[in-house]
Amino acid sequence: MIAFAAVVLLLGALFNVVAWPRFLQRIAADPRARDEAGRRTTFFRVHLVLMLIALTIAAASVVAAVGLLAS
Repeated sequence: MIAFAAVVLLLGALFNVVAWPRFLQRIAADPRARDEAGRRTTFFRVHLVLMLIALTIAAASVVAAVGLLAS
């Protein structure tokens, strides 16, 4: 059961690492990502924060998975 939990954590981390950066590229290309002066908008910043949170959770998941496998 511990190995299964570790695999699930690693798969979740992998998904976040693969999906979020690609999603942020699409957000950056969206016209709502910049205002008339070319500055980043709240739309972009909110999605950037979401991506950073997802990647932090992914890193924590990898640490937890390694911890489970090491025990």
